[in-house]
Amino acid sequence: MTSVQVEEHHDGHDGNGVVHGSSGEGEGYQRGLGARQIQMIAIGGAIGTGLFLGAGKAIHKAGPSLILAYAIAGLVIFFIMRALGELLMYRPVSGSFSEYAREFMGPFFGFVTGWTYWLFWVVTGITEVTAAAQYMQYWTHDSFPQWAYALVFTVILYGANLISVKLFGELEFWFSMVKVTAIIGMILICVGILTIGFSDAGDTASVAHLWNQGGFFPNGIGSTLMTLQIVMFAFLAVELVGVTAGESKDPKTVLPKAINTVPWRIAVFYVGALIMILSVVPWTSFKPGVSPFVAAFEEMGLGVGAAIVNFVVLTAALSSCNSGMYSTGRMLRDLAMNGQGPKFFTKLTKNGLPLIGTTASAAFMLVGVWINYQWPGEAFNYVVSFATISGMWAWIMILACQIRYRRKADRGELPQSTFRAPGAPYTSWFALLFIGMVIVMMGVDKDARISLYAAPVWAAILTVSYLVLKSRNPQAAAFNKQKVGASGGVSSGDSLSKD
Repeated sequence: MTSVQVEEHHDGHDGNGVVHGSSGEGEGYQRGLGARQIQMIAIGGAIGTGLFLGAGKAIHKAGPSLILAYAIAGLVIFFIMRALGELLMYRPVSGSFSEYAREFMGPFFGFVTGWTYWLFWVVTGITEVTAAAQYMQYWTHDSFPQWAYALVFTVILYGANLISVKLFGELEFWFSMVKVTAIIGMILICVGILTIGFSDAGDTASVAHLWNQGGFFPNGIGSTLMTLQIVMFAFLAVELVGVTAGESKDPKTVLPKAINTVPWRIAVFYVGALIMILSVVPWTSFKPGVSPFVAAFEEMGLGVGAAIVNFVVLTAALSSCNSGMYSTGRMLRDLAMNGQGPKFFTKLTKNGLPLIGTTASAAFMLVGVWINYQWPGEAFNYVVSFATISGMWAWIMILACQIRYRRKADRGELPQSTFRAPGAPYTSWFALLFIGMVIVMMGVDKDARISLYAAPVWAAILTVSYLVLKSRNPQAAAFNKQKVGASGGVSSGDSLSKD
């Protein structure tokens, strides 16, 4: 990044290097994502590897109290999403997180947020293909190397993302449909076992498992707190609807509806599913690295069900990686459009797809193939912590920008959003404090601590890169304090890093 001379370009800029346009058409994208697809992207974004695979380790650590951890974290996620919704209705753009950081926190924060969110999805893509490769071992039992599966999945999803945004939307729709159907089916089966008593677990299933196996906090409250980074990782990607803003057919209507589904999504797919599973199968039966859904079916004696669920969790992993392929190309293009990345990332195909950005991101995701080759047993744990810390940075920026936007809107300096976050700014401050607590817990956890070592290194790389690029073109709008209006235009003006 530092070796590329970033120049001002004319796509979306005026003669002074000023960015314009806040709509999908203004950014060059095609509005190919309809309400049906956006809704399922929003639902599916909350159901991924963090629940299907990571929950096994979390259950082993926290026992039934993990249910409470998901419920509280889910409330925080709702606060984050409503803060994002308020910003999206103020100005819907595809590079939403970095755009808002650039406007309300200053160009440096926009630069850091854009590149960090790109890194988050690259690392998440590695995480997901790693999980998918592990799931394939359920059927092949090491007869085909794990790294080879990771390579095949990366190449297939890369190809799918080069066809059209509509195809991406359709893939996510059906990926999400499979995940949603499976979890609802799992819940209904568990209800049947608890009430009718069929399967091998019928005689022992009881909601008393939630407190009879060592209590609700069998390993203490401290152990429950230590699972928060796993819990928060499970919710990463719910903010993906913000990236789709520039390609949604009717963002002003569709995005609020999608965001308002967050509470029931969390209540059903996380809290509800875990209550049912842990009532049918004691928490002591679950092990790290094994999907609790697959393990539950095996404990029930439903071998075919376990195979089906393994297919579903494979689908979940591929869905998340597919989302990563989608978002990374858009984020690189947003950075380039604002002069904070190599300008060749601004180029689109005739179908409105950021080919170069997607290709570069897929190339970095191939690092996951090497990780799976070197450490097939530990690959998932190595990358999940760093994905969590980089993903949470986007949440921090969403909350900080919403707080500053609300102040300006209340003073009449900016138009009020049509989708105000309830309880803000107090709910936003609460969410920031909660994220801070999670980061502290990551520092205490020796398994997660590696991400905190890597974060300062990444921050130093970004700071040096920013200063180098700014020194090459100090007058560029991308490296000077700017003022962005509700119309999306950018002009030199008052500092946004101050209220």
